[in-house]
Amino acid sequence: MSNRILSINPGSTSTKIGVFEDGVELFSANVPHDADALAGFPTISDQLPYRKQTILRALSDAGIALSSIDAFVGRGGGLLPVEGGVYTINDTLLDHAVRGANGVQHPAQLGPQLAHGFAREFGRPCFVVNPPDTDELALRARITGVRGIYRTVHLHALNLKETAIRHSAALGKRYEDCNYVVCHIGGGISISAHEKGRMIDGNDIVGGEGPMAPTRCGALPAAGLMDYCRQHDLKTARALCTRTGGFISHLGTADAKAVFERAEAGDAYARVVWDAMCYQIVKYIGAMAAALMGKVDGILLGGGMVHNQALVRTVEEGCGWIAPVTAYPGEFELEAMAAGACRVLTGQERVKEYTGQPVWTPGGWECQA
Repeated sequence: MSNRILSINPGSTSTKIGVFEDGVELFSANVPHDADALAGFPTISDQLPYRKQTILRALSDAGIALSSIDAFVGRGGGLLPVEGGVYTINDTLLDHAVRGANGVQHPAQLGPQLAHGFAREFGRPCFVVNPPDTDELALRARITGVRGIYRTVHLHALNLKETAIRHSAALGKRYEDCNYVVCHIGGGISISAHEKGRMIDGNDIVGGEGPMAPTRCGALPAAGLMDYCRQHDLKTARALCTRTGGFISHLGTADAKAVFERAEAGDAYARVVWDAMCYQIVKYIGAMAAALMGKVDGILLGGGMVHNQALVRTVEEGCGWIAPVTAYPGEFELEAMAAGACRVLTGQERVKEYTGQPVWTPGGWECQA
């Protein structure tokens, strides 16, 4: 029996949708939204009716009836930290998505809301798969040098895990039996250590960790950041983590292709910034390999910047001695959501229940002197 899945991935100015049947793409579209219309809504969740109508119009134009869909999957924004997996959209998950329980207002919050609305109308199941707040850090990776400050993780979990799952299948192995360093290299850069199916470490891409990226500052010297904060307000400093750092801060653009072309054309500053980013990617891959105690079956590269062959060669030269480097340019987010739902529907994976409790909170051990 075939399974037809609709994947819904809301972004800042558009919503990506895809219809898949047993893993085969039947239709996909990047449904645009009018920027002025979106700006008129007080909150992200207030955009729901508008986005729903644009999605319905795109599906209708493609001749796809929602009644033909067996399950709906939405990008899981707004949730508290959870372990990886496929979660049914229950009342608690829906409530957290609506209000953004994690404190981050992001269009991905609309994913569960849209999926749940369609599913309720047609009596179908609905899920989220490896949401953005997937957190499987080992305890030793959480501790910092300041008591009361702990590391959390925000990564491109959906694409990272799907890349690892696909690579394992290509090798004839199970993701749960392999160790990888997996990277997503795009507007943000995630570098993560996967040990037997769990992301035991990785950089916080919204908290100022890891390599610099087109719009993100990456890790900074603490003393230098404190000096910066003396000269700028906190809002300006925080924006460096997600919107105004990296290429934006140095070169005034987030266009990685343009930065690379400037570097190739002889722009000395663009060259040093590009090379610094590549150096930092290599360095953090090495750190994640060390987190796996050197037992690495492969280094996997995904994301839009992996289309750049010079970047891939730099990683191969810097890290190929650790493990084979394999490039998967682009992203598999729509496919990953559909694949997760399909695994649940076919009994290959057990669906999880979202409880609303963070996967980790400081325990009694921290109170012991």
